[in-house]
Amino acid sequence: MPKTSFSKITDDIVRLSKLAKEASYIDPKLYNKYDVKRGLRDITGAGVLVGITNISEINAFRDGQDGERIPIDGELYYRGYNIEELIRNQDFNDHFGFEECTYLLLFGKLPNRDELSELKDILSRYRVLPRNFVRDIIMKKPSNNMMNTLARCVLSMYSYDDNPDRTDEANVLRQCLELIAMFPLMSVYGYHAYRYYHKGKSLVIHRPVSTYSTAENILHCLRHDSYFSPLEAKLLDVALILHMEHGGGNNSSFTTHLVSSSGTDTYSAIAAALGSLKGPKHGGANIMNVKMFADLKKHVRNWEDEDAIADYLRAILHKEAFDKSGLIYGIGHAVYSKSDPRARTFKYFVGQLAAEKGYEKEYNLYRTVERLAPQIIAEERRIYKGVSANVDFYSGFAYHMLGLPMELYTPLFAIARIAGWSAHRMEEICHDDKIMRPAYMAATPHRNYIPIDER
Repeated sequence: MPKTSFSKITDDIVRLSKLAKEASYIDPKLYNKYDVKRGLRDITGAGVLVGITNISEINAFRDGQDGERIPIDGELYYRGYNIEELIRNQDFNDHFGFEECTYLLLFGKLPNRDELSELKDILSRYRVLPRNFVRDIIMKKPSNNMMNTLARCVLSMYSYDDNPDRTDEANVLRQCLELIAMFPLMSVYGYHAYRYYHKGKSLVIHRPVSTYSTAENILHCLRHDSYFSPLEAKLLDVALILHMEHGGGNNSSFTTHLVSSSGTDTYSAIAAALGSLKGPKHGGANIMNVKMFADLKKHVRNWEDEDAIADYLRAILHKEAFDKSGLIYGIGHAVYSKSDPRARTFKYFVGQLAAEKGYEKEYNLYRTVERLAPQIIAEERRIYKGVSANVDFYSGFAYHMLGLPMELYTPLFAIARIAGWSAHRMEEICHDDKIMRPAYMAATPHRNYIPIDER
């Protein structure tokens, strides 16, 4: 049988892909006809209730008369504690909050000093990769996408674990705490390997400092001189807290529940969650926000000219500017409408860092867009329920001020969210429920078999 040329195979794949696309088409009208909640959302866009969790809660509406849903300023709770209150009442001179909130998410209560010290000591002891892991896993064939690197590292940890498949509570908790501690190293070391092999930059690998918090160790391991200011570390710590959990229904946390329900190992469940977060509809929005603002600055020279800014935003909505998607990145959210509590909280710290680093003009530009965009969207799209800045609106700008590379924006999300994923995995395996298996309705009519020579 003669060999087929690669060009012929490529042409065949293109042709077959068109056939596959045609076979994959579902008439959108069928969703309304059979009342199918496409994307697990109802007609208002709200998520379909599929489970119960004690880990976190999101409030964006209150019930009004006649069953109407009235938008309110968004609220986010971790184990019943308002996230804004948790951050506002931290003793900023005493400790960083990410570790404290990790304890809260995993164990259901705020730790006292001894309990927090115990967790920090455990994380510090686990904050080391297996022998030769950097050389054998991270440095060999480094990816240009850090989320790919992170997922590969997580799956590789299976081979270094003496009990990778045990799903009893103690073993899963141990695995989760190890991953919480290791994620910053896997991400930052993966980035350094990428810079070395793909960019020809110098390779510098810093060992973590046992007394540093997660936020401090990220900056210490990432920067060649290891220097960071207290405000830089505090802002990054707040960013981690705000990203670590967001209700059981977000795509990656739901993925954790879904995959864990099959009884699989921790590494497979967390790798699946990473695959979900890697998607630009979930974890990559802050990158697009930074790129959008860079494009805005090219087209609007005077950042105080609100008319010019408004014209640019309208051009985006009409698919005439930036990436022609029609989206103003960082504005709007699937759950929140009136305001996102994470954006409200983060904006204060971002303003402080902007003042410290001389980014006041850029910060004022962000605030202008935050104020104008909802008005323009309401006018152009006839959306009157309210849209507001989400957490991605300010996080990309904050990471830019910190000098963090864009390649690490989404991994930073994962470094935070692994705490939430771990809590959701523990919740799933402790219930030992049935495997999740939602129903799909077949839309293809039954057909009789046709012999191959008659087709």
